[in-house]
This record gives sequence, C-alpha cells and structure tokens, in this order.
Amino acid sequence: MHSRVRVWLNRTYAENVFFMDQLRRNPSDRAVEIHATHGDADSPVLAAADTAELEPEGLSPAAYVEFALDQCQKRGIDVFVPRLHQAAIVAHRADFAALGTALLAPPPEAVAVFHDKVIAYEAVKAVGVPVPPWWRVRTADELVAAVEELEADGHKACFKPASGAGGVGFRMITRAPFSLAQLNGFPSPYVSLDTVVEALSQADEPVDWLVMPRLEQPEVSVDTLTGPDNRVRLAIGRTKNGRRRGFTQHEQWLEPARLIAEGFGLHYLSNIQFRMLGDRPVLMDVNTRPAGGLHQLSLCGVNVPWAAVQLALGEDTGVIEPPFLGQDYTVVSGPRQLRPVSIPAQRAEVPEPLPAVPAPAAAEAVVVEAAGQVLPL
Repeated sequence: MHSRVRVWLNRTYAENVFFMDQLRRNPSDRAVEIHATHGDADSPVLAAADTAELEPEGLSPAAYVEFALDQCQKRGIDVFVPRLHQAAIVAHRADFAALGTALLAPPPEAVAVFHDKVIAYEAVKAVGVPVPPWWRVRTADELVAAVEELEADGHKACFKPASGAGGVGFRMITRAPFSLAQLNGFPSPYVSLDTVVEALSQADEPVDWLVMPRLEQPEVSVDTLTGPDNRVRLAIGRTKNGRRRGFTQHEQWLEPARLIAEGFGLHYLSNIQFRMLGDRPVLMDVNTRPAGGLHQLSLCGVNVPWAAVQLALGEDTGVIEPPFLGQDYTVVSGPRQLRPVSIPAQRAEVPEPLPAVPAPAAAEAVVVEAAGQVLPL
C-alpha cells in the first residue's frame, strides 16, 4: 500500500487550485496532502490546501531558499513545485534531496536559458526551431530603429521585457498619437511610439526590452511532460483563437516543442508557446513551469499534474497518449472559497501556520477561471 504524498506549491497562480484538485483525484486513489504558501492571504490556493502559511516578504533569493528548505523539513514535503525564485531553488536540488524532497522543476541550466528571452531565442534557433525576428533594445534610438525596420518589412511592432512571465509589460506599438479615443472603453495594449520614446528619454536607467513583430493567431501552447532522462512522456497543444479554445496533436506544433523539451532538458512540466508569422508557426515563449491552464487537459482524459508527481517520485509513467481530444471550449469564471481569516499582507518573520479551513455553506470567494464547453450559437 502506497503512503500518502505530500506536495508543496509556493506562491503560485490562482488557477492552480485546479492543479491541486487533480492531484487529489489521481487515478490511483493515492492519498495526497497539499501544502501551500503565498504572499497574499486571500489567494485561493491557501484555502484549497490542506495546510497553508503566509510567506515572509522581502526575502532575497538566497534567504528564500533557506525558507523553502525549512518548509520542506518541517512539513515532510515529498514533492515541491516551485514557481517563485525557481532559479535559486533548483540550484540547491541536492540540498532538497537530502531532506527527501524532489523538485518538480527543470535543472538550473534549462531554467537559465529560458529566463532571458533573447538567450532563449538564440538557443532554440541554433537547434532548428523557427523564431521571429527580434531586437534587444535599451534606449529610445534602438527602439525607433527596430520599429522602423519591422514596419519596412510590413510588420506591426510590439515589445515586452526580455525577462518576464504572464504577458506582464507586453505592449503593441502604434503611430497614432494618444487621444481621447484611447480613454474610451477598456484599457488597450496599444501605445503610441511617441509616448514610449518620451518615457524612455525621461527614464533614469535603460530598459531591457525585446522588440519583435506582432504575431498572429492561432496561439498554441504545448504542455509537455518530460522525464529526467530527457524523454517526453506527453505533449498536447492547447489552441487559442479569440474566445474559442481547443486541442491539437498536429506535428507542426508538437515536433518543435519536443525538440525544445528534450534538447534543453525541460524536465517535468513546461509550457511552450507558438504563434503564426505569416503562414508558419514560430516560437513565442517557453515557460519552465506548469501553465495556469494545464488543468484544461483533463478534457482530453489525462491527469497531467499527477503524472508529473509520479515522475518526480521516480515512478515512470511511460509515454502517455490522450485517449481523445476534448471538443472546443471556452474559459469562464466561477467563485472559489477563500480563508475567512484576515491576515496582514506584510510579515517580517516566518508566520505561524494558518488554521484549517472549515467548508461553510456560504463563504467569501474569489473568481477563478475554469474550462467549460463552447455552446453552439
């Protein structure tokens, strides 16, 4: 009889409440207990966990590693899924292993390659994966030169931080001056070139941006599960075209994703994103962590979070083929329970564990996205 598995998710996305749900609903019926930590006392992952603690603020990466090691020892963690300070944590894999904790994350070399988008593009281009043209810019003159070259080739320019995740800082360049039209409706991702140039000219220090053409839909996010032997066990593409979502096993998406995952040792869970440049798919981004939408693969009859935990525990899953591809769907919002305890957002010391949460009939809730079917019109 298998013993329980203790899994820890540190400061992660709200959508990973579904990741946690899938671990508990694993096909082997193995007992899973989940520990969660976060900097926000109202994160739904704290309420969804069996045990939870508020993370101390202001820790350096090195200090956070010490906090993480203490958590693993104190909580008897079998598998740690790090998001915050992933690079610093994986550099200490041996220290966690000495405590009996497996890290569900790639090795340091792989994390380092994909932390910087310019380094990542250069690396994957060298192994034959198509990438869009790009420019690394730090000044207003470099930005203008890159935009002009893209526009001369018939592209619309956009930029984003060279290091970052989740679309933070992404903007599309327009030549139209700022006007009241841009204050109507919802905020727009478009920003005028003149506004950006003026902001750069007044900045105290250079930026570090990646400028590239705006890529077109469909967007395909390939979720990969790769063993520590560098062999991909599962790869499924999630397609996004406006509101409509779906799944694909077409090799034009899966083949380059496997090449990246196996070639760079993206062990366990990664998310490799492509979009269209003209009539061909090109790499957009690589995330060395589970995607927030990973749970949507349950619509294909697979439990990927549990398979990843099995691999981390040394239990080889073999190649996993989805028994079917789910029908097209969309993403809708729904409520998720919060902890009723009010806790200060800032704590100088490591906090005491939060108390267990009862399951009242009516509780405070937060809206979290979930996958649902697309209904015919």
